[in-house]
Amino acid sequence: MTGTTEVTRRSFLVSTAAVGGALVLEVALPGLGGPMGRARAAAEAATLNSFIRIAPDGAVTMTVGQAEMGQGVYSGFAQILADELGADWSRVSVVSAMPHPDHNNPWFGTQMTGGSMSIRAHYDVLRKAAATAREMLVRAAAQAWGVPPDGLRTENGFVLDPAQDRRIGFGEIAAAAAAIEPPAEPRLKDPSELTLIGKRLNRPDLPAKVDGSAIFGVDVTLPGMVFAAVRNAPVKGAPVASIDRGSIEGMPGVIDAVEVPGGVAVIADRWWRAKQAAEALAVTFGPTAQDGVTTASFMAGLHALLDAPEAAVAEREGDAAAAIADAATVVEADYEVPLLAHAAMEPMNCTASVTEDGCEIWAPNQSPASMAAAAASVTGLDPSRITVHTTFLGGGFGRRFEPDVAAQAVAASKAVGRPVKLIWTREEDIQHDFYRPAAVARFRAGLDADGKIVGWTTRIVAPSVMKHVFPAAIKDGVDPTTVEGAVELRYAFPARLVECILAETHLDIGFWRSVGHSHNGFFTESFLDEVAVALQADPYEFRRRLLAHDARALKVLDTAAEKGDWRKPLPEGHGRGIAFHESFGSLVAEVAEVSVKDGELRVHRVTCAVDCGMAVNPDSIEAQMESAVVYGLTAALRGEITLEGGRVQQSNFHDYELLRMDEMPLIETHIIEGGPPIGGIGEPGTPPIAPAVANAIYAATGRRIRRLPIRNHDLTVG
Repeated sequence: MTGTTEVTRRSFLVSTAAVGGALVLEVALPGLGGPMGRARAAAEAATLNSFIRIAPDGAVTMTVGQAEMGQGVYSGFAQILADELGADWSRVSVVSAMPHPDHNNPWFGTQMTGGSMSIRAHYDVLRKAAATAREMLVRAAAQAWGVPPDGLRTENGFVLDPAQDRRIGFGEIAAAAAAIEPPAEPRLKDPSELTLIGKRLNRPDLPAKVDGSAIFGVDVTLPGMVFAAVRNAPVKGAPVASIDRGSIEGMPGVIDAVEVPGGVAVIADRWWRAKQAAEALAVTFGPTAQDGVTTASFMAGLHALLDAPEAAVAEREGDAAAAIADAATVVEADYEVPLLAHAAMEPMNCTASVTEDGCEIWAPNQSPASMAAAAASVTGLDPSRITVHTTFLGGGFGRRFEPDVAAQAVAASKAVGRPVKLIWTREEDIQHDFYRPAAVARFRAGLDADGKIVGWTTRIVAPSVMKHVFPAAIKDGVDPTTVEGAVELRYAFPARLVECILAETHLDIGFWRSVGHSHNGFFTESFLDEVAVALQADPYEFRRRLLAHDARALKVLDTAAEKGDWRKPLPEGHGRGIAFHESFGSLVAEVAEVSVKDGELRVHRVTCAVDCGMAVNPDSIEAQMESAVVYGLTAALRGEITLEGGRVQQSNFHDYELLRMDEMPLIETHIIEGGPPIGGIGEPGTPPIAPAVANAIYAATGRRIRRLPIRNHDLTVG
């Protein structure tokens, strides 16, 4: 496409609320084109509430306040709203909501996307909003026809009057409906009346993502925009000591080099020029107290805390220590997992424009409130003068909750007085992430003469995730994310004790897909396997005994074992492992089949059974389970961030490797609808995969994996 389009603030906002035939974030920007005709149609649409607008032609626009980062939230929200409303699915589109209290996550109290909470936290809210709009449409139709509303219903974008065999389109009565007082308690449809929820509907946002027309943060373009690349401090917390701007003087397109939170941004007329200048810039950073930290010293500190005389108690039931002391057999083991980066495919980026009137941000983000708070801190502006536009996200995984890149973009724009698009290189991303914390754990289990677990203790040591974001969540020394997946287990342990110690680190620590469940799933399910082996019990049958009281959990476990051919013989050098884990309100069991030949591991197949309560869109559930498995498998086999001299050593995908397509196992997902409450789906598939693979390796080789990532020397038959 050639030519440019002049964009005003109003035309941008209208176009991002445009009505269209696909679930896409529609943006009219220079060089990108835009659906301005549909934008005008949207401007004429009738607003029934904060979630639903209907155009005169009957097209329905659903406004979604949760970020779409590949998890299918636009499709899921629209499916729920359209079903309760009685809309025609082919006439439904979705736009991203501007920050507004109506779009706050009701469990968080802010407009934030994370914790696999989008569907389960908003399900009732969405249905009530759609039911409200439906009743307003019905009443408007009743007024137009001069009949009572009781006998009317909605279907496929029309209000129907079965008694008179007539119908009227939503678009014809939308304006009248918008003028009707919304009912306080609308009737929700009976489950038998729902026709879209639970169906494998196509995600209409995908075509735009495939053909490149979807707008991600890195695609945003504004009039007069310039670009920025950064040089972050090599050691977290190191101050900028000096900037020699003369070292880049005369380089093509360079505008300035300015200090920003965490480092220095170089601004130029093109991003590649900014990047080249940032690499050439002579900048020095001051020393820190962490300049001598290495992975060895950091991990040694964590392990030392396992022997600390005291720890915070996260869960206590009975006297586990006494039960273990009196046990006939005691099994114990220590485990370890490393720091992990997120490595989202879309580079970290943000576009910011700071003017006398205020500040606007365009960013792929999981928390508009965090972005706005960072902008307010940098500019000193009142939050009411800061606007955040959420684009599509090219991967989030918790990383895009953090506002550090937004703060840098805002600072750069403020310094040069122009809109600035700031993009991190992959090296900056890997080396300046908010990392999944490294963690170590010590387990002890006491068994009686009959082979029953009588006592179970866990001590976990890790840096705190909540410390910098929600410090109030830390109670009596316990960060709930540090122990989640180790407490409130469904297994029947008569006496148990779970402790935690929060370690210190100079690195930024943040949410990573499944958060504490990611390490505690590995710890707990690996140790449970060790206990089963100590009893010479089948690991699957052993878990069945511990879940005998829990029909829902048993069904998930049994389904994974049955579909995963647990009892089918395998060739020599092959093994199967099983793991069960509950997280984010969902139950997941996975069976991994592996082979080890000449010290080389191959994961052939993963069978997954998941109970998330209710399947809004089974296709999205399958996609998310596959995604979670490959994400967790990548971490189990490859993921590790190491330190030398206080600095992160990894820099790109050559030394922070991802699983390749030819290494992908066959993944089968079996969905079980266990009934309410609804569980999350974006994260629960990750925790079981590492222990399932580790347990399968033991079955194949007799070698027990207690540290991730899995090394070749761990695979030697023992």
